[in-house]
Amino acid sequence: MPFEKVETQADFSAHERAVLELWDRTDAFDALRRKNANGPRWSFLDGPITANNPMGVHHAWGRTYKDTYQRYHSMLGQCLRYQNGFDCQGLWVEVEVEKQLGLKTKRDIENLIPGDRDASVARFVQLCKDRVDTFARVQTNQSIRLGYWMDWDRTDADWQKPCGQRKSYFTMAEENNYTIWAFLKKCHQKGLIYRGYDAMPWCGRCGVGISEQEIKEGYKDVEHRAVFVKFPLLDSPGENLLVWTTTPWTLTSNVGAAVNPELTYLRVRLKGELYIVAKGAFKLNRMESGGDEEESGANAAGAKRKRAWIEGVPHLKSIEQIFKEKAGKEGFEIVGEVKGEQLLGLRYAGPFDDLPAQQYPGGFPAEVARVAQQRGWTGSVSAAAAHRVVSGGADVTESEGTGIVHSAPGCGQIDFTWGKDNHLPPVAPLDESGVFVEGFGPLTGKNAVEPSTADAVFDCLKKTERLFATERYVHRYPHCWRCKTELLYRLVDEWFIGMGPRNTEEGFRGEIMKVVDQVTFLPESISGRARERDWLWNMGDWMISKKRYWGLALPIWVDEVTGDFEVIGGYEELKARAIEGWETFQGQTPHRPHVDKVKIRNPKTGNLMSRIPDVGNPWLDAGIVPYSTMGYNRDRAEWEKWFPADFITESFPGQFRNWFYAILAMSTMMENRPPMKVLLGHGLVRDQNGDEMSKSKGNSVEFNGAADTGYELFVPRNPKLNVDAQAKKDLPAGYLEAFEGQVTLEGKPLHVIKGRYKPMGADVIRWMFCRQAPASNVNLGPGPADELRSRFILKLWNTYAFFCNYARLDGFDPTLPPVPVSKRGDLDRWILANLQDLVTTARRAFDSFDVMSFCLEAERFVDDKLSNWYVRRNKRPFFKPEKDAEKLGAYQTLHTVLVNLSKLCAPVIPFLTETMYQNLVVNVSPSGSVPTSVHHCDYPTPDISLADVELVKDMEALARLVTLGLSARNLAKVKVRQPLAELIVKPGSDADRRAVERFADQIVDELNVKKVTLFSGRLLKHEAKLNTRNQGKFGARIKEANAAIAAVDAEELARRVGKGEPFALGDFMFEPADIVISVSAAEGYAGVADRDTQAALDTRITPELAAEGMARDVVRLVQDLRKASGLQIEDRITLYLTTTAEELRQAIDTNWSYIAGETLATGRASTPVGENKTAKIEGKEIVISLIKA
Repeated sequence: MPFEKVETQADFSAHERAVLELWDRTDAFDALRRKNANGPRWSFLDGPITANNPMGVHHAWGRTYKDTYQRYHSMLGQCLRYQNGFDCQGLWVEVEVEKQLGLKTKRDIENLIPGDRDASVARFVQLCKDRVDTFARVQTNQSIRLGYWMDWDRTDADWQKPCGQRKSYFTMAEENNYTIWAFLKKCHQKGLIYRGYDAMPWCGRCGVGISEQEIKEGYKDVEHRAVFVKFPLLDSPGENLLVWTTTPWTLTSNVGAAVNPELTYLRVRLKGELYIVAKGAFKLNRMESGGDEEESGANAAGAKRKRAWIEGVPHLKSIEQIFKEKAGKEGFEIVGEVKGEQLLGLRYAGPFDDLPAQQYPGGFPAEVARVAQQRGWTGSVSAAAAHRVVSGGADVTESEGTGIVHSAPGCGQIDFTWGKDNHLPPVAPLDESGVFVEGFGPLTGKNAVEPSTADAVFDCLKKTERLFATERYVHRYPHCWRCKTELLYRLVDEWFIGMGPRNTEEGFRGEIMKVVDQVTFLPESISGRARERDWLWNMGDWMISKKRYWGLALPIWVDEVTGDFEVIGGYEELKARAIEGWETFQGQTPHRPHVDKVKIRNPKTGNLMSRIPDVGNPWLDAGIVPYSTMGYNRDRAEWEKWFPADFITESFPGQFRNWFYAILAMSTMMENRPPMKVLLGHGLVRDQNGDEMSKSKGNSVEFNGAADTGYELFVPRNPKLNVDAQAKKDLPAGYLEAFEGQVTLEGKPLHVIKGRYKPMGADVIRWMFCRQAPASNVNLGPGPADELRSRFILKLWNTYAFFCNYARLDGFDPTLPPVPVSKRGDLDRWILANLQDLVTTARRAFDSFDVMSFCLEAERFVDDKLSNWYVRRNKRPFFKPEKDAEKLGAYQTLHTVLVNLSKLCAPVIPFLTETMYQNLVVNVSPSGSVPTSVHHCDYPTPDISLADVELVKDMEALARLVTLGLSARNLAKVKVRQPLAELIVKPGSDADRRAVERFADQIVDELNVKKVTLFSGRLLKHEAKLNTRNQGKFGARIKEANAAIAAVDAEELARRVGKGEPFALGDFMFEPADIVISVSAAEGYAGVADRDTQAALDTRITPELAAEGMARDVVRLVQDLRKASGLQIEDRITLYLTTTAEELRQAIDTNWSYIAGETLATGRASTPVGENKTAKIEGKEIVISLIKA
């Protein structure tokens, strides 16, 4: 069969859909698995994607990497598992189900079925499971559209199976949950599991504690109202501690005031009272301090950030300025200084001592007081009676606030530590919704994070004359990583895995560090191992509990009488020990509420033990997958064949403390071995301007639209501009249409301008990710997509189209015996030699997980070498009518290059390469003689017989000489279409000389000159002088430095500068950048130089040359008209040309043969033959019309 015709105006998304249908029709994926079933194993472990919403375009980066490297290794004949993973359990799913049901609080979940808590929880858990199944299926289809080959669940029958029997793994499956139980049992056997009581970050909306990993994901720059408060000293009437806080609600629970013993404090008199404030804080420019905190959340890379500020919020005043304003004309006086250590132990009156909570012995509420006294944190004294100054050590600084920190042990982690160290009774004011409990007077029932609560606190402080000043304060504050609510701190009990002492390599953290050291972290530039070790070095104990519903049922059973607890290691152990509730649980998955019914007996006391209601930290779910998904529990020998994984990859921001940490920690406990050999991290996806994508900003690119259907971006409507004007100003360029619309953001309508954009296509998205440096963020949008499509995808496609369309016309048969390479033209042999270099680069890049290097080299090959040089310079063999060895060799060469390119690029752009391969190979080959898919082919290996080092060097020299010639034209401002007489070359190397001798015809053709001549004498005049930008380094000796330069032959100096290394002239040492070299040629010539290579272009234009130039302009205009008329490349035409300019008419007549040959004109009409087009050449009017002959 002949090659199919290829349209240059391709709909790539349509081609991709056709390829998907082809793969389905031919069972391409399963055929590949059968082909490689007995090959050597290569193990990839998929980090599970959260099945909670449709896949975002940002997910496509990691999934592209995963598919790319798997496709490459499959083309090496290796056997792979191809198992996708879905992360299922946790708060991210719960919050979405709550939204779906319109629930407002955690308590609403327990009342879904009024009056039946267990049935309500069961219903909620089932809805979470259903949501996971729904979006797992959506993401499966999206991943298939991306071209991601995995062993997918495709049919209804697949999805009707229990999740543990499907092809993808689900972290909610029983196998996954019970394997985590086994892990936790091992931790318990080593004495690492414990129940901790601490002031933890807490989300009042979700009613859940936030772990150390999670809290770093949700920081935002927000405005709070901060307050300066007076704490009167009881033993020094009229003297006050001045404290400052950004969380006024915590003042209700104040017990201590922390100072730094090493700091100096001022005693400042104001209106008859004394105030104590840190000396350094008093005059501090507070807008310049307080920044440079470490970046948090997804952007974290150990980087520092400057203080952010919110528009409209007044800048902070210094404390001194606040005193000046309060003093007025009376002024204030600094009456003395005191060291922080002298303040320790001073007693003061708290701001809310009249509250019942402050009077309760040992802390508040009663349960807190009981635990505090039981554990020896405090005695029976009340909070109000315990107020005193304590040491906060180096944690108290002068960079924020007053240098005196109000401490509420029940409302902050460091406060809690200070409280235990100083036996201060903790006061815990909030319930799980973040609402004040009874005992807090007018604040009872108020939500701590509501602005009205701060108002109520300020009112109370005004009444008691404790309020000194308030201000609007912008700072980086933690929010719930899932629902975005401001966090607060609550005194709660949670379950932890003990890591051992911080800032050491002891205990469990030290064991993990040893395993971390066995893993290769890529790319090296992100210092992955160091970052993982840094997290381990600094992290606290691992909080593993969540007071929620949908998740791993922590296998911890507690004797509520004695406090004893046991950890159950799996299903069989629980079944053997169950004495109550097994009938309710049997046949259910290990989730709430059914597993909660199972009771076991305390072997020490005989008491019943109940499961704690907590569910697990979701990173336990993903961390166990090297064990739960590869047969660890079923067939240890088979598991060993796949463990450790050869490769994993995920986005690195955040994962060093999340999934990377979890799998390393859990594998250390399970087997004391690394779960993977190589870990590749990658950055984040931003919009095309580098800004974070957000649906509310209108700059978020939706995956389905980007890949297939087109997408929309929007900006808020500016009523001062019309739609077109605003679209051009504010929307990214490239939209198909712009129109007014409305979106709803946070329940409010917003009038916007929308731009509708064509789809990028999956291949463009994939190539964009693979060509990116993985350590950097990628900017994705219509601009980058269009640029990439033009720079690479279209150039490859157009070269493929050029070949297929001409091969089809000429009846080229790729099965004919090949013309010996030695008999083919220089350009044929050159492109084949360069192809071998690309093959070598590709294998080296893929083998080292550096696909970017391959992509960039492939772009250079396709653009610079194949499209812009080989095809452009070598069209004559394809165009000529004779079917001789030269033509056949050229077709065979280009066919070989394109087929190999389809294989080389197949792992990255599987759709385009499959389209090419089907047309170039499958459609023109006997059935069964070739692999039916490019993805079934062996990955190319370099053919050393095709290497030709000298030819490659000579062609590089040719390209350099052409570049010099074009530079000379630019210098003379003479367009390339204007023929010139001569280029004179003084070669700087043997390759230059050979290039002129060997490729003179190509130089002549490229530069549009009549001849090229070698020259051995002094061709150009050189001038050297000191670079004025660098002359300052020579100080008073500038004249001497200039003299040293002038004393040396300028051409010789140019050679030294060209080497790029420092050199000495007299007693001066010069850098190459210190000297500026300029060249000039004789009159009538334009001269340029590149190191030792020089070129002079004769720029004098004779009448004959001018006429030829005009003829070339005519050809350009005719070709444009052919294209606009929709003619095919092979169509012959009748051409009409007329002009009143005699000079132009003569140029046409003299050069008619050239014009006719270039435009395929078989005849010249004397009257118009179609619609006339009028144009100008050198200011002379010409009329053109044409018709298909």
